[in-house]
Amino acid sequence: MDLKQLKYFVGVVEAGSFTKAAANLNVAQSALSLHVRHMEEGFGTQLLVRDRTGVALTAAGSKLLHHARIILSQVGLAEEELSNKVKSPCGEVTIGIPSGAARVMVTELLALAKERFPKVSLKIVEGMSGPIEEWMIAGRFNLAILYSTSEGPGNCAVLAREELCLIAPPGQPPFENVVRLDDLHAYPLAVPMRVNNVRRSVADVVSQHGCTLDVRFEVDSLSTIISMVMDGKAYSILTPSAIQREASLGQLRIVRIVDPVITRAVVLAVNPRDERSVEVASIRSLIPEVVTKLVHDGRWPVVLPEPLNS
Repeated sequence: MDLKQLKYFVGVVEAGSFTKAAANLNVAQSALSLHVRHMEEGFGTQLLVRDRTGVALTAAGSKLLHHARIILSQVGLAEEELSNKVKSPCGEVTIGIPSGAARVMVTELLALAKERFPKVSLKIVEGMSGPIEEWMIAGRFNLAILYSTSEGPGNCAVLAREELCLIAPPGQPPFENVVRLDDLHAYPLAVPMRVNNVRRSVADVVSQHGCTLDVRFEVDSLSTIISMVMDGKAYSILTPSAIQREASLGQLRIVRIVDPVITRAVVLAVNPRDERSVEVASIRSLIPEVVTKLVHDGRWPVVLPEPLNS
């Protein structure tokens, strides 16, 4: 028994005869008769009584008709739901975002997702970049914003490139707007743990140029690092986006690191198991749009990647 047989059986019963059913279903009458006969042979019982006026159900046929209508109805609902899901995605999407990027992106992303895909429930998990990357590798997220010193590892799409800067307390040196890499040793730092991407990015460049850093505190909390710098207890190396609000209020200073500039890529990673997910694809499509809007509005000081056709 298959769905086609059930459909033909119900069609014969509802039409009242094989002749009418054949016309309604656009199927040869002999084919309908063969399908019903195969069903009767498979069940080992008669389903229909045939006479000159048409067909009548046996007791077994009545039971089959009841189940067949339920089965075909459920199949129809499933087809409709899946078809509508493509047109109007629904479901839950979990995205991991490092704290610095989250401060800039989350509000805009949630608003746009609610407007475009109201049936998609977006779950945001914020944390330091090291744990976010580890959790993404472990498969905890559908999507993740990650950082990379390369142009985009594996399956990741580059969203932007951003600079790492020295974050200084107000009124304390350096009083210029730039600081050389080999002068960073003069400033006591509060930085994330070694697994953090900021720490790795800076350490790679520092080691390549034979420089040293004065790391006094290792703190895996962006808010705590910011508070320490605001209180004059330490300096830090972060991206401007991570402390934009405090800098605009004069609570912190952003000092560019030069000779060389330290940059990293902001990338979007997708869990391989979700490559074909409609709801994940819908949110995935929004993220570059959000980044572009934030850059054009002056709310995220990063550099967008060059268009592929440029």
